[in-house]
Amino acid sequence: MANNNNNRIVVPEARAALNQMKLEIANELGMSNYDSMDKGNLTSRQNGYVGGYMVKKLVESAQNQLAGK
Repeated sequence: MANNNNNRIVVPEARAALNQMKLEIANELGMSNYDSMDKGNLTSRQNGYVGGYMVKKLVESAQNQLAGK
């Protein structure tokens, strides 16, 4: 099976902001030490919540920008 890893950051300058956002969202979800956690010990649901909420907030931000808010 081919390795189709599309999880690359298109704008490298955004990496720090995305990492900070990930830590903030994990903290909101009760995972206060997410950056030092072994992600392999977390359930798929726990890891999925972090990524899912990141996408939700990024979509909301883009919609607000498009709406001129």
